[in-house]
Amino acid sequence: MSSSGSSVFEITQLLGVDDAARIKRLLENGVRIPAQPRVLEELRKLMARSELDVRLLAKVINQDPGLTAMLFKVVGNSAYRQHQPFDSVEAILHAVGVRQTFNLVQAIALTGAGDIKKDRRVYEAFWARSHAVGQLAMLIADERISVCNIFPDQAYLAGIFHDCGVPLLMQRFPTYCAEMKLGTPGAWIDLADEDRKFNADHCVVGYLIARHWHLPEFICDAIRYHHAIRELGQHEARSMVAIVQLAIDIYYRDQRIASAEWEQMKNDVLPELGLSEESLPEFVDVILERFGNVAEA
Repeated sequence: MSSSGSSVFEITQLLGVDDAARIKRLLENGVRIPAQPRVLEELRKLMARSELDVRLLAKVINQDPGLTAMLFKVVGNSAYRQHQPFDSVEAILHAVGVRQTFNLVQAIALTGAGDIKKDRRVYEAFWARSHAVGQLAMLIADERISVCNIFPDQAYLAGIFHDCGVPLLMQRFPTYCAEMKLGTPGAWIDLADEDRKFNADHCVVGYLIARHWHLPEFICDAIRYHHAIRELGQHEARSMVAIVQLAIDIYYRDQRIASAEWEQMKNDVLPELGLSEESLPEFVDVILERFGNVAEA
């Protein structure tokens, strides 16, 4: 790990005994946490100054053409419709906000981290799915902001990072992709099966990455518990988990694939978002219409 991230020791102190043991085991077995790109390091230093210089922040972001292009794509989401069109990174920073733009840049940067030499098709499909879930989460947050007080940039960050432990486990275990059936449309990871076969938990690994990348604490907790909303009680991460889970379900609806988890999740997710089973179809239609406009932009 780079020295700028939280140490493994610091992070494990925040976890339960079982989770801490899992992390220790995985690191001993060769799981490598992706370092943050230089652009993020430079941005964080600039943001730590007493006075922010938006021109300097924009100059740093513009150093990475791929990241910049993706940032323009993300802010094309209709969650930011009141600010569009954007003609420069500086305009994005002014309109969306410095901290909010940094959250988006962090999420985008993660999709380029790591090095998968095999299963490239599955790896690319994984990040396409994560990006779509992040875009849908942004729209849900925008529609339910008065209920949840979660902002689009935060929802996108959680949407991109929620399964970020998966690529690391793909790198570490050569059979992980095949065993977890990641190349099968609609198939996703069974946590019990994952633990039994690899003695690993992608939620815990994702939490470790999120802490190392300095994500807000409640987003880290949402990543850790995104398959276990009932374990959160009234924790502040509960609304974020609900947004991510509904985004995943809408993603599968758009793909015309049944979501394996939704039936177990919906009774916790819908009330958290101020929705009911009766109001859900209309809400989904609104989100998908806005999502379709993003895709066509």
